Amino acid sequence: MDVEQITEELYGLKPGEFVAARDAYVAEARRAKDGVAAKEIAALRKPALAAWAANRLARERRQDARRFLMLGERLREAHRTLDAEQLRAASREQHRLVTALARTAAELAREAGQPVSETVVHEVEQTLHSVLAHEDVAELWSRGRLTKVPEAAVGFTAIAPEEAVPARVPAGRRPQPTPEPTKEPDHEATRRRDLERARAAAADADAEVAEREQELEEARRQRQAATTEAEEAAAEVGRLETALREARQTRLDAQRAASAAGKAVTAAEHDLQQTRRAAQRAARTVERLERGGS
Repeated sequence: MDVEQITEELYGLKPGEFVAARDAYVAEARRAKDGVAAKEIAALRKPALAAWAANRLARERRQDARRFLMLGERLREAHRTLDAEQLRAASREQHRLVTALARTAAELAREAGQPVSETVVHEVEQTLHSVLAHEDVAELWSRGRLTKVPEAAVGFTAIAPEEAVPARVPAGRRPQPTPEPTKEPDHEATRRRDLERARAAAADADAEVAEREQELEEARRQRQAATTEAEEAAAEVGRLETALREARQTRLDAQRAASAAGKAVTAAEHDLQQTRRAAQRAARTVERLERGGS
């Protein structure tokens, strides 16, 4: 079986359709005695709703996805080099694109018959920020294979563009001291950090719930399969017991018929002997009469 093709198909389905389709392929692989494929397919995890919406965006808007991935490369490079000009330009584009693409993902989800809440839209935004920050997340998203909402990329935007060292300083000019950035009040910064942590914890909890729901669905499927098998076995036992009763009755009827036939044979033999004796007596009488008559 072509596991890659099956994986591509499964992650194109809505989350509610994923488990049944995956399990059907696992059963097909087992029937085909392809244990490796069965194991690989069974290991595929159902995507959380926000991950599915983000995956659909990457699948349905491939050109937009390519531009977004290129933006991520620019942002990561700007953060590595502390290129202030690149950081400012890329950051402005980042916030604009993340908001627009998250809304597009929500529209695509609705078009597919799977409306999403504002909470899910926020999780899609969080996912897109992680796509920009982390190459491994970007790689999975580009293939439409995300299964859960990544943790919030808290540290990615920690360096504000104004704090970055310019990439080049014109010759003969001393670099001007970087203005001290206006700091948020401590309570506001703490609130933001707590909010990000809470959102990350909520995303993890949602992913855990999705995982447990998937395990429950698998357990229910196995229970249903076992119940069906037990019912089929019970029905087969019932058919065999009925056939056994009918066979025993047939044997009893045959024994009775054989007994009756035996009695009939005995009676017929007795009658035959009686008839033969009568015939012999009649023959002797004829013989005697013939002799006397001569």
